[in-house]
Amino acid sequence: MKLRYLKNVVTLELNVNKCIGCGMCVVVCPHRVFQINNRKAEVIDRDACMECGACSRNCPADAISVKTGVGCAAAVIQGFIRRTEPVCDCGCDKKSKCC
Repeated sequence: MKLRYLKNVVTLELNVNKCIGCGMCVVVCPHRVFQINNRKAEVIDRDACMECGACSRNCPADAISVKTGVGCAAAVIQGFIRRTEPVCDCGCDKKSKCC
């Protein structure tokens, strides 16, 4: 079972116009969120992002931003243990992105 973040709450943003295609995001991302396509980075698995910040700290073009943190790590862990989708009980909705 692959650990997943909560769907549609990741703060990861990629500005493709700034991207220089160096591939550092691909190299440093522990969850294979990025790939290089046509000499530009592309997000291929947004919900796999754990918001560690490695991509943004290593991007020489400042094309990636992410609010680093653990998100709802407890929800991810409990979902893994229960073999269910992660459920956050913080009372937020998808629009507020509080997780």
